[in-house]
Amino acid sequence: MHQVERAIFDIRRGLPVLLVAGEERVLVQALEGAGDGVPTRLAEQAGTAPALVLSQHRLTLLGGQARSAPARLSLPPGLSGRRLAALAFGAETLPAPERRAWRARLRPAELADRGALALMRRALLIPSALVARVSAARWAAVEASLASGELLAVDAEAAERCLDNTGGMLKRVSEAHIPLADAFDTRFILFREPDGLREHVAVVIGEPETGAAPVPLRLHSACLTGDLFGSLRCDCGEQLRNAVAEIEALGGGVLLYLAQEGRGIGLANKLRAYTLQDGGLDTLDADHTLGFGEDERHYGVAVDMLKALGIRRVQLLTNNPRKVTALADGGIEVVARQALYGSLNDHNRRYLSAKAERAGHLLDEVLRVRR
Repeated sequence: MHQVERAIFDIRRGLPVLLVAGEERVLVQALEGAGDGVPTRLAEQAGTAPALVLSQHRLTLLGGQARSAPARLSLPPGLSGRRLAALAFGAETLPAPERRAWRARLRPAELADRGALALMRRALLIPSALVARVSAARWAAVEASLASGELLAVDAEAAERCLDNTGGMLKRVSEAHIPLADAFDTRFILFREPDGLREHVAVVIGEPETGAAPVPLRLHSACLTGDLFGSLRCDCGEQLRNAVAEIEALGGGVLLYLAQEGRGIGLANKLRAYTLQDGGLDTLDADHTLGFGEDERHYGVAVDMLKALGIRRVQLLTNNPRKVTALADGGIEVVARQALYGSLNDHNRRYLSAKAERAGHLLDEVLRVRR
């Protein structure tokens, strides 16, 4: 785990890391932020031509049948950084002959390729990676870089598991009493993930019972634009404030404020997705264009936070059935589900409709107001 955590920081800094899969050694570098010279430098360092690893969501946009797994795309020499970016997360539609030419270069992703994509997701970068197998002729030079500390080696299996291997490792860091406008008796308890990248807050309202009675609970994913600035593109800010008021009215409970901006893709990618939506895509298709799934959030951290608070039975305030399932799978009994709405407006109607029609959110009551 320690090596993976270090690798994530190197990846975010634009440095390559070495993934080790059995006898195979693969240099990996983030595509995001890579300039024109990066593929050439990676090829020189590895002694082989680099390839581009793409998620299954991005691959479907290159044309052809839907894919259930990522793939590796071999690259011709001299491809510009701009063209690489267009392949990895550009919104342009490729002509049919060009799509066919690229599809002929696809090969199934191997362990190191999958590990590379997992590292990109964990680092909150575009889920596309440049990879290059290290040749026998270049191994001595790469080994010297490892020995000097210039290059970091990581087990490929550990990298592939980095999205879901933090269970039970959450650290309770600090807490304070913070009175809110709608809930005066409130404590904020901060939890930190082991890699240090994400911090989550349990907002404990009143003194909720942790015995047999279900605790009112809201799982709220952070939304800077909606929660803080009141963006009209979503209903997140209203849901947050309505949840606090409702939990207070129910006699107390917990709101888990989770660092999972943009359904888990991070703020930078969320803003990219907004720009794609301005070009005509809905919220799910915009995320797919960037290479992400319809929802990249993981709720294991919420389960760990609840267990740390001694909560095992909840009344969940949500419109998302996936949250109910995730808590149940983690051993938290969801005794009841209660709807929680924001307001519908001209700016968020398309967003809410896509969540209801394509992601299964239970929003009929709020959407039918304007039908």
